[in-house]
Amino acid sequence: MAAMRMHHPIFRTLLAAAALASVAPGWAETGKLLLTGGVSSVTGSAGGGITPWAVVGTNATEGQWGASAFATRLVTQDYALTSRGAALAWNDRIEFSLAQQEFNAAPAAALNAIAPFGVAPGLRLRMDVVGLKLRVAGDAVLDADTWVPQLAIGLEHKRLDPGTLAPVLAFVGADTQGTDVYVSATKLILDRGLLLSATLRATRANQNGLLGFGARAPGRSRHSLQGEVSAAWLLRRDLAVGAELRMQPDNLQATGRAAGLGAALRADPWADLFIAWAPSKHLSFTLAWAHLGRIVPGITDGRRQRGVYLSTQVAF
Repeated sequence: MAAMRMHHPIFRTLLAAAALASVAPGWAETGKLLLTGGVSSVTGSAGGGITPWAVVGTNATEGQWGASAFATRLVTQDYALTSRGAALAWNDRIEFSLAQQEFNAAPAAALNAIAPFGVAPGLRLRMDVVGLKLRVAGDAVLDADTWVPQLAIGLEHKRLDPGTLAPVLAFVGADTQGTDVYVSATKLILDRGLLLSATLRATRANQNGLLGFGARAPGRSRHSLQGEVSAAWLLRRDLAVGAELRMQPDNLQATGRAAGLGAALRADPWADLFIAWAPSKHLSFTLAWAHLGRIVPGITDGRRQRGVYLSTQVAF
């Protein structure tokens, strides 16, 4: 599958759908309760900032189409991530999303000191993500007074354009594309304003795919199961605070250690603390403090990557 850019016809179609959603018959008009559909994650699916929830995004309810678009910026001590994309949903049942990530990986040029990889200064990685999510059971709002959670299954196919990092990925045996499959359960306790979500993901992705997928032996090349959890508290109908934790497979470390690099390729879990505000049913903002752990600590003096995350979403 060729890498898709934001000028790709599918992106244009989804963005046009977001504009039509506010006026076309059969598209979401009243929509869901504020923030109960989540926000756009960095991979485009509805949920928190770094993990999907079982909810279907946009404002669409039963019998309606919905659309959304988002842009996200995250900056840490050594790296920066920009993610943008769009989603289309039908009947509060199925969600199709596209996202493109651009990762400022300028410190990777230090890898040239290990071997003549030819990593260019100011390296920027690009990754496209195609997502599909299907609600299979429950309803987060209608079942709010029961123990039944909303359940969804999903997949995210990711394709990385590594640029001049390609020789490094070849050295560690990482692929440039992979597919994650996940199951999410989300429970809304409406009378307490509390949302709880858990996801189990089968993945080969290194740093969510930004460093490729899998690794040669003795590293891990197969999918492994990784847990993700979220909690959000609705302070009022338009304002929520919460936290997320996302485990990461440590595929590369054993390969790096065997090559004499010690823990230079270690990966850590991701986490964040966030506040989300929806001034209207069509607009939301998310501000978070993110902790991404060590990302290739061998070239960043082992620094843990912490920074500010800001995301804007328009939904219909």
